[in-house]
Amino acid sequence: MDQEYTAGPAANHEHAGPGEGEGAARRRFLAIATGAATAAGLGAVTGCAQGDGPPAAGSGATSEPDARAGKPPAAGARGLDVKAENALPGHPDWPVVTAGPARAIEGFADRVSVLPGESFGLHVSTTAPRFTVSAYRMGWYGGARARLVWRSEALPGARQPEPTVDAGTRTVRTRWTRTATVATKDWPEGSYLLRLDAQGGEGRRFVPLTVRSAVTAGRTVVVNAVATWQAYNRWGGYGSYDGPGGGFASRSLAVSFDRPYEYDDGAGLFLVYEAPLIALAERLGIPLAYATTTDVAREKRLLEGATAVLSLGHDEYWSPEQRAHVTAARDAGTNIAVLGANCCYRRIRLEASDLGPDRTLVCYKSSYAQDPGFRRGHPATVDFRSAPGADPESSLLGVIYDGYPVDAPYVVTHPGHWLFEGTGAREGDRFEHLVGVEYDKVDTGFPTPRPIEILAHSPVVCEGRPSHQDTAYYTAPSGAGVFATGTMRWVEALDATGDGRSGRNHGLDARSGALTTRVTENLLRVFATGPAGRTHPAQDNVKAVYGSS
Repeated sequence: MDQEYTAGPAANHEHAGPGEGEGAARRRFLAIATGAATAAGLGAVTGCAQGDGPPAAGSGATSEPDARAGKPPAAGARGLDVKAENALPGHPDWPVVTAGPARAIEGFADRVSVLPGESFGLHVSTTAPRFTVSAYRMGWYGGARARLVWRSEALPGARQPEPTVDAGTRTVRTRWTRTATVATKDWPEGSYLLRLDAQGGEGRRFVPLTVRSAVTAGRTVVVNAVATWQAYNRWGGYGSYDGPGGGFASRSLAVSFDRPYEYDDGAGLFLVYEAPLIALAERLGIPLAYATTTDVAREKRLLEGATAVLSLGHDEYWSPEQRAHVTAARDAGTNIAVLGANCCYRRIRLEASDLGPDRTLVCYKSSYAQDPGFRRGHPATVDFRSAPGADPESSLLGVIYDGYPVDAPYVVTHPGHWLFEGTGAREGDRFEHLVGVEYDKVDTGFPTPRPIEILAHSPVVCEGRPSHQDTAYYTAPSGAGVFATGTMRWVEALDATGDGRSGRNHGLDARSGALTTRVTENLLRVFATGPAGRTHPAQDNVKAVYGSS
């Protein structure tokens, strides 16, 4: 039964380049990073070999608001008041500590994002007779990291049918009925985790949702990388990297958002690669806006007037429309920060699913000639740097993806740069394990905007091939500043304390946490004030670092 709610405030390797042949192993790394069990039968990788380049109607029932949550601040002309929002009490009991049996409860939303006040549908499958839904807005909240915005009454639970798999594309489809309709009345903009709690404590899972901003002018835009979350999602046995047998040849050629996320807590890649950055940004109190990669692709003018756009820890899958809109924003003076690595690497196409537009992610990769969309004239869904239609990501990012897997120290080489102010870093300082598991570098053999400054130049050896990781900053003719960390572990490191309590930090210690936190604070504060290149122009040092220009 579909319950309707008015949710108010609560008191095999196909080529030698990086990224395809290593699909199963990359998924294995991400499963470990997000606390999931390592899948069995995963294949070997050749990630650093050089090839194409360096690597139903509702019942009308209404839930009552939870009295603990407080009243959200009103959104003014400039959008969310971040400081006022984060002054409200947090709820530290939000995490899924024990998920319970694999199929005890799980679900998905029929929209990846909604505007405040809009409704969305929840599709839930559970073995429990009843369950509740709690909406947590993720932020700082004095370190609690989340605020309970709304909680449902107890809802009837039911086990939904098993999924089916399309023969041609190996797309997993659920076709589950809608369980509840939720209206987001008085929900502030932001990134949300909806926690599903099965009756009797039999299971808990998250469902991610973004309450997006209608306007981003004058604000720093946090972009949830939902396309990449979904590409790595193997719920139902198939994802964009492999199928049940663990081989690349059995991968899905198109994946659907109409399914839960497989990882133990159901949050996709959000908690490791995005939540720490959101907490830091909201703690700073800078004006923020929220969107997803799907929103940026769909809405041509969404980024107009934004001070900065943030790509978070793992943001690999982009549509040509998303790239064009981010590039246009840069060329209009909007700063760009890439707080990860392997960004803007896969070219995708978004298509409709049974539940709505833009809910199927198409990425044929090296099998693009089989794609009916390509035959109809759409761009090939291959890596951006690959033919046909090669357009290396470095022309936007300044850096280019160079390989996987590595685990190496991060080496500071330009400590006098404004981004290192207050860190105490000196030339040659090393921060163990901060470079990994994928990395980027400056490579002028690809299109590279100039002037560009290399701030960290870290030696790596990737499956026997010596190379370097680079953190870089360039300024565009528009005055925009573009910063790229060059390592996938940057956002993850923001939470590194070195106390041994987290199994997710790959040995990152408190020094790495302090460095990445201060650099990110410096970055966000400057980027929030307008085109950074006008006050902090890049001074090109490629020749000094690499010995050639």
